Amino acid sequence: MSEQLNFTFEDRPAIKGFPELRWTGKRPYTATQYYPAQLRETYGRPSPLNNNNNNNNNNDEWINKLYWGDNLQVMSHLLKNFRGRVDLIYIDPPFDSKADYKKKIAVKGIGTAQSDISSFEEKQYGDIWTNDEYLQFMYERLILMRELLSDTGSIYLHCDWHKSHYLRILMDEVFGGNNFINEIVWFYPSGSDPSKCFNRKHDVIFWYVKNRNSDYVFNFDAVVIPYTEKQAQRFKEVDENGLRFYWNKNPRGETVRTYMKSGVGEYDVWNIGIDASLIKNINYPTAKPPKLLERIILASSNPGDLVFDCFMGSGTTQAVAMKLGRRFLGADINLGAIQTTTKRLINLASELKQEIHDTEIFTGFEVYNVNNYDFFRNPVEARSLILKALEIQEFPRGNLWDGELDGRMVKIMPSDRIATKADLMELIANLPYSKYEKLSASNPNQPVEKILLVCMGHEPDLKARLQQEVPNYKLDIEIRDILRDRADIQLKRDSEAEIVKEGRMLVIREFYPLNLMQKLSLQKEYFEDWRQLVDSIMIDWNYDGAVMQPAVTDIPGKNELVSGVYEIPEGAGTIKIKITDLLSESFEEELS
Repeated sequence: MSEQLNFTFEDRPAIKGFPELRWTGKRPYTATQYYPAQLRETYGRPSPLNNNNNNNNNNDEWINKLYWGDNLQVMSHLLKNFRGRVDLIYIDPPFDSKADYKKKIAVKGIGTAQSDISSFEEKQYGDIWTNDEYLQFMYERLILMRELLSDTGSIYLHCDWHKSHYLRILMDEVFGGNNFINEIVWFYPSGSDPSKCFNRKHDVIFWYVKNRNSDYVFNFDAVVIPYTEKQAQRFKEVDENGLRFYWNKNPRGETVRTYMKSGVGEYDVWNIGIDASLIKNINYPTAKPPKLLERIILASSNPGDLVFDCFMGSGTTQAVAMKLGRRFLGADINLGAIQTTTKRLINLASELKQEIHDTEIFTGFEVYNVNNYDFFRNPVEARSLILKALEIQEFPRGNLWDGELDGRMVKIMPSDRIATKADLMELIANLPYSKYEKLSASNPNQPVEKILLVCMGHEPDLKARLQQEVPNYKLDIEIRDILRDRADIQLKRDSEAEIVKEGRMLVIREFYPLNLMQKLSLQKEYFEDWRQLVDSIMIDWNYDGAVMQPAVTDIPGKNELVSGVYEIPEGAGTIKIKITDLLSESFEEELS
């Protein structure tokens, strides 16, 4: 029986005129299911913890953690050990901008091909969201973030004009309007000029704390703007303690001392340009500039604090946290985001170890799975593959049902996250109730419809919810969970490789990433060397059968190729090889 984790709002201060946002299908969110995580890879070693850190979970060592999976499931997993222990949360969630971001796949030495391998966040920029779905999605996740946040912790939510007005009210509802600290405007003057509106060149970042009455972190000196020479000259007076000040009038007209600080407090408008070189180098279209995260992390956390970003994307939050000596957790549903972040952190850890002693920073990290979402690249592909894999008789697009299977009407639920009760609302609203009325009248003991819901994980009471919302009619409901029942379903073509031992050398002779090769053939792109299609190669010389701990991390530069030939060290046991292609899909093989 699955474990349930409960939470309430009882500790949130009561506020007169408390705001609450309403939408169709809004449901209270007071419990979640615990989801186990599987450790897949380890890079580096744990680092010793400062015993003065109150959120160290009573351990003497720490290793950072990345999670591949739906962040609702990831946070449900984290609640068990990290509830009230996260010091700082930054999120850059879906904006519902209706844009379609695509990653350019650059075949080394040839050119580029287009492939939709966007992250969960970016996939939602298509016509997937309705307003109600979006609000329920964010509402549930914000509640879990509040549960993870420590009593002195802060959360920064990054958004733009598309949904900022809704999200501000949601943040007030979940965290309490009295815990709002700042609305920060991130101004980025770049790009083309529109002809029929003012140039949209800013995002907003809402900063809330868990408890305004607590000693929450704000490091004034870490983000201070140094005085200009003219400003510093104002502080001519010196008090009995040798502190410099000048006389000034407060809002009540009283003459008071204004003491000299380390500078002027940072303003709530930040002029930080888009980091185009970073976006190009890591090939991630929505990568945020490190300077933006540096300011947030420096201001609202201390060295050794725990930082969390559950819409991780390219891993800027994690990279900056590592560089500044903070611990971190990260999550993303897209494997491409996990691969991008992993490579980025491996390279950064190597650079930092050359500059700083190993024990002063947290460079080691682990990669976990919470379910497996690597079947599909986008919802259109998902629908086609599911219909084919389950041999469903397909109905035309735009129909309420996606098809029919063994007398059941088939509805394919969201393919890039778990199915929730909110996802049923559109189906419930469009059921053929006039038909059900006639069927029920003629045979009240028989179900009016046999339904098959196909999903990638689901809330445990999904079936009961559907029947509850249609109480006047008997429904025969079956749920097919592809994550659970995928053993006999072939949803995509696996890569192939020829790997051999030649004396003391491990040689990769050929590598065939079949999905990538198919996409390239459609683009009429050709290659001469399999290494042109490889993003990275990882090798564990003594694989324990469970967790990969790579001793070789062959991550070539942009215009370089992997080696493909590696010397086997003395004492090697079972060898685990992981080859990741340009689509972030991986081939893994073990050699004895």
